Amino acid sequence: MWKWLHPYAKTEQAYRLCSTLLPWFAVASLLCLIPGLIWGLAYAPADYQQGDSFRIIYLHVPSAILSMGAYSAMAVAAFIGLVWQIRSADMAVAAIAPVGAVMTFIALFTGAAWGKPMWGTWWVWDARLTSELILLFLYLGVIALYQSFEDKQQGSKAAGIMALVGVVNLPIIHYSVEWWNTLHQGATITKFGKPSIAPDMLWPLLLCLAGLAFVVGALSLYRLQTEMLRRELHRPWVQKLAGGNSDAV
Repeated sequence: MWKWLHPYAKTEQAYRLCSTLLPWFAVASLLCLIPGLIWGLAYAPADYQQGDSFRIIYLHVPSAILSMGAYSAMAVAAFIGLVWQIRSADMAVAAIAPVGAVMTFIALFTGAAWGKPMWGTWWVWDARLTSELILLFLYLGVIALYQSFEDKQQGSKAAGIMALVGVVNLPIIHYSVEWWNTLHQGATITKFGKPSIAPDMLWPLLLCLAGLAFVVGALSLYRLQTEMLRRELHRPWVQKLAGGNSDAV
């Protein structure tokens, strides 16, 4: 079942795949995120309890979901890199970590801005908020471990192990509002049978989620390309690519 991965074990093939996918992800992010934000921020009806302050949901909820989604993707890449020794998967861990950390920071920042008018405080040691903060520390730990090794192969292994260990935090984040008595509200769009949000608020939220997912994908692909070029600088295919670019200039 993993046969389709084998060609991309070669960094040159993985780089070409990134080059193919990156423009599509970039265009898709614009097509989804721009109308989603305009619809949600300007045209969606105000919430009957929270008024217009609820509109931060169109950035907070997608960034929170994608902070966990990016970590899941990073953990999968780490597992592939450790088990099958695929170099491009190791590089993907290094590429995704900063993007996921930014998503986590945005989720925490917008959550604090939302919590101030709703809860009367910027921060409480709520189970959901605390576990999300731990996720940020996990991202920073993966980045720090990777950067602390001069031998990037060893750094990739250390960062990959930490990424896999940190997966245990993901179900804690997701189910924290059910396992403990917290201030954070429960699930909304994840209850597909009966979402706890009106359709005219739900659709722009889904557009923002899709758009931000494509942004995460595009940034990760770009960073992966950069990481490949940096670590494979001595390879003939990179030197050929650099030569071709200089000739074009």
